[in-house]
Amino acid sequence: MISSDVSYSTPGGVCLVWLKRDLRLSDHEPLLRASQSGFPVLLLYIVEPVLLSDPHYDLRHWRFIRQSVQTIQQRIPKSSLLVLHGHAAEVLSAVRSALAEQGRWIEGLFSHEETGLFCTFQRDLQVRLWCDQHHIPWLESQSGAVIRALSSRERWDRDWQKVMKAPLATPGPDQILWFNGASIQCAASVIPHCFCWPLSWMDNPAAFQTGGEQQALKVLHSFFDDRGRYYHKQLSSPLLSQDACSRLSPYLAWGCVSLRQCYQLLLQHWSEPGWRRALSALSSRLHWHCHFIQKFESECRMETEHINRGYQAFPFDESVDSTQKLRAWQQGKTGYPMVDACMKALEQTGYINFRMRAMLVSFLCHHLLIDWRRGVHHLARYFLDFEPGIHYAQFQMQAGVTGINTLRIYNPVKQSFDQDADGTFIRQWLPALRDLPDELVHQPWQMTPMEQQMFSCYIGRDYSEPVVDITATGKTARTLLWQWRNRPDVKVESQRILQRHVRVR
Repeated sequence: MISSDVSYSTPGGVCLVWLKRDLRLSDHEPLLRASQSGFPVLLLYIVEPVLLSDPHYDLRHWRFIRQSVQTIQQRIPKSSLLVLHGHAAEVLSAVRSALAEQGRWIEGLFSHEETGLFCTFQRDLQVRLWCDQHHIPWLESQSGAVIRALSSRERWDRDWQKVMKAPLATPGPDQILWFNGASIQCAASVIPHCFCWPLSWMDNPAAFQTGGEQQALKVLHSFFDDRGRYYHKQLSSPLLSQDACSRLSPYLAWGCVSLRQCYQLLLQHWSEPGWRRALSALSSRLHWHCHFIQKFESECRMETEHINRGYQAFPFDESVDSTQKLRAWQQGKTGYPMVDACMKALEQTGYINFRMRAMLVSFLCHHLLIDWRRGVHHLARYFLDFEPGIHYAQFQMQAGVTGINTLRIYNPVKQSFDQDADGTFIRQWLPALRDLPDELVHQPWQMTPMEQQMFSCYIGRDYSEPVVDITATGKTARTLLWQWRNRPDVKVESQRILQRHVRVR
């Protein structure tokens, strides 16, 4: 990808490509459009204070971002990607001033549309105002098949196919005239915004997936080489899914690979013997990826509100006791091994499979009867693949407050027996239960005092007592959720949601 760069001493316009959740060089329409302009191109990544302090973000995310940005820097001329710190509009002003000192100007700002958090939406409004004030065109490209200001899902699936089968928007290696940003990096206006990666971001814990476009493509190809052959059979197992699932979610969330690249490679393998069921299962999930982000794009208030307004007065537990239960859930100390093992795995690796994520949300909202909004930030910080649109749409669906989705109240003991029968996953993440036999590892509270002594595992000392009785809480939640689902105001809202968000084929 490295090609010739243009000297900063040559006057003229410069195209800025603003990288956000699109940390790659291939299938990148903003980069392609900028390269086709005939002007030199400068990439910009802004480390924004509003995101550094945001409760959804964690050190694991910034490490992944750093790895991904540095991977790009290794593939292009030096100083053609600037990493700056500050509020976006202020950083853009600093770059504009530095360019002006050289007789240059910003010919255009190029980026992908972002379906992000409310804070990034507010930031984009400020950047739009700044561009208008300085007469700088801001050309935003559609992200995947997510359509801004969509009013109907009538043709959405057909449009999805059209977008996914379109040629990749990848500029040729000699097509980009890179701008050397070394001089503006040293300009007085820019120096206050220069950013050095903190030492804590430089760590690369082996248990976490590594960021970057090359790593994303390596993971993608390894799935089709052989790893994903039994994807459809093993995706529900918390242990087997670690290898059998695509493991592409963090790369899609941070844009190290595009959904279109994944889908087109899937189609290339479609006719391979023995792969059809696995590829069908993966294909449906690639559809869901854009479907859920589209829901968030169309109704972003779900970041802070129930999408179904009929649940506004739903009687979640707000007692002092609920805070203690919430803390037990967050710390993996609920006394239910599958719940606790999943939370510990997330803490240490940033990953668990979809079914176990749904179980964690169900345990929080159904068995503990805690408002999903009290747990949504915690899991966002733990998920390496945190993607706002998917996160909020899925969280509300699993919590059962949409009024349109199937109510799923997960029994963590049943999930434990069904998905980890021999307790391998549980023992991996809960050392206190390592010596328990299979018949006890799923329900350690059933041990007699003699068994606790025999296995050196005392309930209440070495492993937590159950915070609730799931037989009772499951029954209570089921009754309560069905009562509310049948309320007239919930039904009215459900019809509105169906009309706005359901895909029409």
